[in-house]
Amino acid sequence: MPFAAWAGAPHNWQTGFIPPASKSMESIENFNDVLFVIISLITIFVLALLVYVMWRFSAKRNPVPSTRSHNALIEVLWTVVPVLILVGIAIPSFKQLYFLGRIPANIDMTIKATGHQWYWSYQYPDNGGFGFDAFMIADDQLKPGQLRLLETDNIVVLPVDTNVRVIVTADDVIHSWAVPALGVKIDAVPGRINELWFRADRIGSFYGQCSELCGVNHGFMPIRVEVVSKEDFAKWTEGAKTKFAGVEAPSRVALAGQNN
Repeated sequence: MPFAAWAGAPHNWQTGFIPPASKSMESIENFNDVLFVIISLITIFVLALLVYVMWRFSAKRNPVPSTRSHNALIEVLWTVVPVLILVGIAIPSFKQLYFLGRIPANIDMTIKATGHQWYWSYQYPDNGGFGFDAFMIADDQLKPGQLRLLETDNIVVLPVDTNVRVIVTADDVIHSWAVPALGVKIDAVPGRINELWFRADRIGSFYGQCSELCGVNHGFMPIRVEVVSKEDFAKWTEGAKTKFAGVEAPSRVALAGQNN
């Protein structure tokens, strides 16, 4: 796999997150790093305590077991300290949830994503009202450098350094629109409108998939977001208005035939 593709997609032997492409994902990754340090310290402390107890209070060293059953100080500490740790974690957690969940007032553009069994369709109401469907590219149709199970025939194109709101829904079952590098994931629920936002701060291709078990072809409805310069986005928009004018959604029969 080309290294350039790793920037927005998972790769073999990966152990961490996909490199963040938005402030939202940066905040998630930073919070994860803090939590990792906290849980590592707790794990080391508990392990050290267990080893000490096994050594210090073994039958060989204590042939006569202690009859002590309570220690008020220790009982207070093992109650208060975890509470303080949880409160310390909760404060930045609530701040981050507020940052991720609150749609800013200065949204620059909106797109709509609709989940179907088993593909996504998109609309650009702020850029001419055109829309298109995005199907996964089959293995035998992949071009060199394209990623298996992640490429789509039509790509979601968005401008860099732009506050984008994504309105998400579904027309059959529950799906989930998720792009890890952008730090976004939200359920697409029939009859309900959910929304999320992000601001991509670098140009590139970023991949995601439906993250809600939605049926037999759940693993075959990927998401590809291409972030380009604002100038290139304006050019793409003009071409897309013509390319996708009057495009009708494919039938269920045609979809079943493609996926099988």
